[in-house]
Amino acid sequence: MYAIVEIQGQQFKAEAGKKIFVHHIQNTENGATVEFNKVLLVDKDGAITVGTPTIDGAKVVCEVISHLVKGDKVLIFHKKRRKGYRKLNGHRQQFTEVSIKEVIA
Repeated sequence: MYAIVEIQGQQFKAEAGKKIFVHHIQNTENGATVEFNKVLLVDKDGAITVGTPTIDGAKVVCEVISHLVKGDKVLIFHKKRRKGYRKLNGHRQQFTEVSIKEVIA
Protein backbone atom coordinates (compact mmCIF):
# COMPACT_ATOMS: atom_id res chain seq x y z
CA MET A 1 0.00 0.00 0.00
CA TYR A 2 1.31 3.43 -0.90
CA ALA A 3 0.02 6.98 -1.25
CA ILE A 4 1.00 10.11 -3.14
CA VAL A 5 1.05 12.94 -0.59
CA GLU A 6 1.74 16.66 -0.96
CA ILE A 7 4.17 18.01 1.64
CA GLN A 8 5.08 21.70 1.52
CA GLY A 9 4.29 22.04 -2.19
CA GLN A 10 6.07 18.86 -3.34
CA GLN A 11 4.60 15.43 -4.04
CA PHE A 12 6.12 12.29 -2.51
CA LYS A 13 5.38 8.58 -2.76
CA ALA A 14 4.76 7.45 0.81
CA GLU A 15 5.10 3.83 1.89
CA ALA A 16 5.25 2.53 5.45
CA GLY A 17 8.84 2.24 6.68
CA LYS A 18 10.30 4.53 4.01
CA LYS A 19 12.50 7.53 4.86
CA ILE A 20 12.24 10.77 2.85
CA PHE A 21 13.78 14.23 2.94
CA VAL A 22 11.22 17.07 2.80
CA HIS A 23 11.69 20.82 2.87
CA HIS A 24 12.45 22.09 6.37
CA ILE A 25 9.42 21.84 8.68
CA GLN A 26 9.35 24.64 11.24
CA ASN A 27 8.63 24.06 14.96
CA THR A 28 9.33 20.32 15.07
CA GLU A 29 11.75 18.31 17.16
CA ASN A 30 13.44 14.94 16.75
CA GLY A 31 11.01 12.14 17.56
CA ALA A 32 7.89 14.27 17.02
CA THR A 33 4.91 12.83 15.12
CA VAL A 34 3.67 14.76 12.11
CA GLU A 35 0.49 14.11 10.07
CA PHE A 36 -0.05 15.15 6.46
CA ASN A 37 -3.64 15.36 5.21
CA LYS A 38 -3.14 16.30 1.54
CA VAL A 39 -3.29 12.76 0.15
CA LEU A 40 -3.78 12.86 -3.63
CA LEU A 41 -3.78 9.13 -4.49
CA VAL A 42 -3.97 5.83 -2.60
CA ASP A 43 -3.12 2.37 -3.95
CA LYS A 44 -4.38 -0.56 -1.88
CA ASP A 45 -3.10 -3.75 -3.53
CA GLY A 46 -4.06 -2.59 -7.03
CA ALA A 47 -7.24 -0.70 -6.11
CA ILE A 48 -6.38 2.90 -6.92
CA THR A 49 -8.34 5.82 -5.45
CA VAL A 50 -7.71 9.27 -6.91
CA GLY A 51 -8.76 12.37 -4.99
CA THR A 52 -10.51 15.44 -6.37
CA PRO A 53 -8.11 17.07 -5.44
CA THR A 54 -7.58 15.23 -2.12
CA ILE A 55 -9.03 12.12 -0.50
CA ASP A 56 -11.24 12.83 2.52
CA GLY A 57 -10.17 11.07 5.73
CA ALA A 58 -6.84 9.89 4.33
CA LYS A 59 -3.60 10.89 6.01
CA VAL A 60 0.05 9.93 6.30
CA VAL A 61 1.60 9.66 9.78
CA CYS A 62 5.33 10.38 9.98
CA GLU A 63 8.00 10.60 12.67
CA VAL A 64 10.74 13.24 12.50
CA ILE A 65 14.15 11.53 12.49
CA SER A 66 16.34 14.58 12.03
CA HIS A 67 14.96 18.08 12.42
CA LEU A 68 17.58 19.87 10.31
CA VAL A 69 19.68 18.32 7.55
CA LYS A 70 21.63 20.44 5.08
CA GLY A 71 21.71 19.37 1.45
CA ASP A 72 24.62 19.54 -0.97
CA LYS A 73 26.06 22.94 -1.80
CA VAL A 74 24.90 24.42 -5.09
CA LEU A 75 27.12 27.05 -6.71
CA ILE A 76 25.58 29.79 -8.85
CA PHE A 77 28.03 31.66 -11.10
CA HIS A 78 27.12 34.80 -13.10
CA LYS A 79 29.46 36.33 -15.64
CA LYS A 80 29.17 38.99 -18.33
CA ARG A 81 31.91 38.55 -20.88
CA ARG A 82 34.31 41.39 -21.63
CA LYS A 83 32.81 43.54 -18.83
CA GLY A 84 34.82 42.30 -15.84
CA TYR A 85 31.61 41.23 -14.05
CA ARG A 86 31.77 37.96 -12.09
CA LYS A 87 29.66 36.88 -9.13
CA LEU A 88 29.68 33.56 -7.26
CA ASN A 89 26.91 32.58 -4.89
CA GLY A 90 26.43 29.37 -2.91
CA HIS A 91 23.33 27.83 -1.38
CA ARG A 92 22.61 24.85 0.90
CA GLN A 93 18.96 23.82 1.16
CA GLN A 94 17.64 22.81 4.58
CA PHE A 95 15.70 19.55 4.85
CA THR A 96 13.87 17.55 7.50
CA GLU A 97 14.27 13.77 7.43
CA VAL A 98 11.03 11.92 8.22
CA SER A 99 10.20 8.24 8.50
CA ILE A 100 6.72 7.18 7.37
CA LYS A 101 4.99 5.15 10.06
CA GLU A 102 1.67 4.39 8.35
CA VAL A 103 -0.70 5.40 5.58
CA ILE A 104 -4.31 5.72 6.75
CA ALA A 105 -6.94 5.59 4.00
